[in-house]
Formats: sequence, C-alpha cells, structure tokens
Amino acid sequence: MEQSPKTAAHGPLARRQIKPEIAPLGDAALLVRFGKSLDDVANRAALAFAAQLETDAIAGVVEVVPSLVSVLVRYDPAVTDRIRLSGELALRWSGEASWESTRSHRIAVHFDGPDLVEVAMTLGVRPEDFVQMHNDSELRVLATGFAPGFVYCGFHGARLILPRRTTVRPRVPAGSVLFAAGQTAIAATEIPTGWHVIGHTQFRNFDASAEPPTRLQAGDRVIFEAIH
Repeated sequence: MEQSPKTAAHGPLARRQIKPEIAPLGDAALLVRFGKSLDDVANRAALAFAAQLETDAIAGVVEVVPSLVSVLVRYDPAVTDRIRLSGELALRWSGEASWESTRSHRIAVHFDGPDLVEVAMTLGVRPEDFVQMHNDSELRVLATGFAPGFVYCGFHGARLILPRRTTVRPRVPAGSVLFAAGQTAIAATEIPTGWHVIGHTQFRNFDASAEPPTRLQAGDRVIFEAIH
C-alpha cells in the first residue's frame, strides 16, 4: 500500500471523471478501484463510496473495507452473485459522492528519529524547519492497514515529497513515526519498513480488546504536534 501521491484536480467535476473499475477478488469478493495510483481525488472517492455502502446497504454484502484508492466488498454467495452485485455497485456510484469525517485528532510526536537529519538535508532545510513544515498542515487518514493499526496520513505539499529509503529496516518499534511519498505513517506494532523514521509517539492506534480496535479511522483529520 506504500504509494506516492500524484497531483489531481479537486471538487465534484474531478469526481465525475472517475469511472471505477469493478473486478472479482476470489470467489466471494469484488474490488472497486477508483485509480491506478494514489491521489487525493481517488482516495476521497474510495472513502466516500465505502461510507455510502455502509449507509445504503446492499443485500448480501457482509463487509466493506476501504483502502487507499479502492474498496473491497465481500459478499455472501448464497444471497447474491458477482454479476448482480457488480450491477448494484455500478448503480450506487453517482460520480458526485462526497463524505467528510467530523473527527479530528492531535498527535504529539518526539521528532528524534534516526532519519530526521538526513530527511531534512535531502529536502534542503534545517531539521527544525522540516518539523515546522511537517506540522503546518492538517492531514487526513488515507487508510489503515498493512499491519494492525498502521495508519497512512496525507497529503503533504510538493515541498515535502521524498521517496522511501533504498534499504529496509528489519524492525522498528510500535509508535514509530514514518515519512515518505508525501505521507506520514504511524506504526502501531513492531514492523519492518522502508519509510524514513523521523520520530516516535506514545499514541497507539491498535487495541485488540477494543471495538473498533483502531482509534483512527479513514477520513479522520490529524494534526501532528512536536514535543520539545
């Protein structure tokens, strides 16, 4: 799911230009894809469509899971079939869907990661200026996944676009704050990663005993704050 964002138009006109692709995924699921690469419009369309399917349920659908630019729709073959459901999904997409989460979160970060200085140097700024630029904009939760509680937040402006590392760290601890591809991510569990580690946070986005198990949901707004 680690993709780089591309510039795209905004607003209802941009959404009308999207024609989602609906493809089978296994014997009891369909994937509704709104783009082949990650951009703001495709992500917003995927989240809006997932929200629409949750409020305007289709008979036989047992799970709706949004991702960065697609929506996984699992169904019960005893109630519906692939052809019928594909038609229902196509009818649901008006091309003008709009949805915004009302939830906002402030996440405190210690910007002390091993890659912070290198990231700032590569971008041509001082580490403290990078931190300020990083925290200046409110971000959206683009998706959760990859590992339990792992969260993708975007998008940073063009000034903060940086590819991932050329080597992968075998493990980074839970709470690691990661940066790459115009996004900031938070690891909720210990994971391998090719993202730049710029800090850590006490915020944990995964609790297996809670319902739902993740505190951040796709579409939520996030503001990062530096702990000095």
